[in-house]
Amino acid sequence: MKTIKTKICALLITMAILASAGTASASIGNILKDGAIIIGGGAAVTLLAKQIDDFINTVTFNRGAKFDGFTKVVPILSLGNGTRIGAAQIGANTSDAMERTQAVAQLEVDFSGIRIRILIPIDSLNPVQQFKRVQGVGVTAIIDVKI
Repeated sequence: MKTIKTKICALLITMAILASAGTASASIGNILKDGAIIIGGGAAVTLLAKQIDDFINTVTFNRGAKFDGFTKVVPILSLGNGTRIGAAQIGANTSDAMERTQAVAQLEVDFSGIRIRILIPIDSLNPVQQFKRVQGVGVTAIIDVKI
């Protein structure tokens, strides 16, 4: 029970951070605002990852489409147009591959007027510095909110 109360408090703090980011002075700049939103959003993903994973697994099980392997929810780190806060459920055949996956990098590109989102399971929470694609892992669900 104490763990649930702690999670609820952390979620409320995250929501307060997100709400206050919108009222920040324009002179601070969009970079700081976007950074605060991404950090707050990442905390919310981490906080709710297990519950989201269980929910997705229940829905797919009830519809006869359960993933036969290991799953978890990780943040989506966007590398293209627009700031996004999101999460992805990843699926792997081995627990080692699942554990090595820290995030999903999302690369957004245009191809002849067609928007393409490339989703890459990676072993880092900071794809700007360095990351490796985690082989044997796929994205099984996307949870995405546009800012």
